[in-house]
Amino acid sequence: MSGRGTLVVVRGGGDLGSGVAARLARSGYGVVVLETRAPAVVRRRVAFAEAVFGGRVEVEDLTGELVDVGEVAAWLGARDERLVLPVVIDPDGELLSRLEPDAVIDARMAKRNLGMRRDDAPVTVALGPGFEAGVDCDAVIETNRGHALGRVLTSGKAEADTRTPAPVMGVAERRLVRAPASGVFESSASIGDIVESGDVVGAVAGVPVEARTPGLLRGLIADGVEVREGQKIGDVDPRGTAVDPATISDKALAIGGGVLEALLSRGVLPTVMG
Repeated sequence: MSGRGTLVVVRGGGDLGSGVAARLARSGYGVVVLETRAPAVVRRRVAFAEAVFGGRVEVEDLTGELVDVGEVAAWLGARDERLVLPVVIDPDGELLSRLEPDAVIDARMAKRNLGMRRDDAPVTVALGPGFEAGVDCDAVIETNRGHALGRVLTSGKAEADTRTPAPVMGVAERRLVRAPASGVFESSASIGDIVESGDVVGAVAGVPVEARTPGLLRGLIADGVEVREGQKIGDVDPRGTAVDPATISDKALAIGGGVLEALLSRGVLPTVMG
């Protein structure tokens, strides 16, 4: 395997996938995060995907480090520090056959199966809608907020995508920042800024991008990312400074706990290293 013992590959380093990766790394698993070349991640301060742009990212007590796809095996063999996670640009999952991980987690949140197979690893787990437990993977984790959040499904599917974000202080759709046009995004604000409704936080193809509710800018995609009209590219939290955009959310941690349960219940145990 590798010097890191039990190995889990997490496909998708957004805020939810990073919450999963954090829970697993802190529990003793070796974790590799796979990403695309230009991830359209919004909550970048808690996303290992951010390493794609800067080479390195700190997420709470963890570090994501960009590693070339051809150097991952050697990197894993030389390191025993689980709190540093390699982030690899590998959208097609070519590394799976080379690394032969003990488990694969699909955290890409595409709301559909992008090609995950149950035989990708001894244990396979997927987040949210678009997958059927027992068919596409061994287990599906519920991602919709509510009573079932984080529940492990061993048969059937997660709840359907509502296409509407959960309300925060009564604000739902308006707390999202959406692209007004298709093109390349350029920011004029930073994550953590306090904004008012109508404030310009960036532009897409020269068209201003405006916040639609007052609050704290909790997330904003990276400059230079190509987006499509209507795409979610930012997130304003009406709670303002009561929210820390640099801490992993309760939702991501709950989903990470579900993934941990799915692995432990199937005998994929972390490696105890003295």
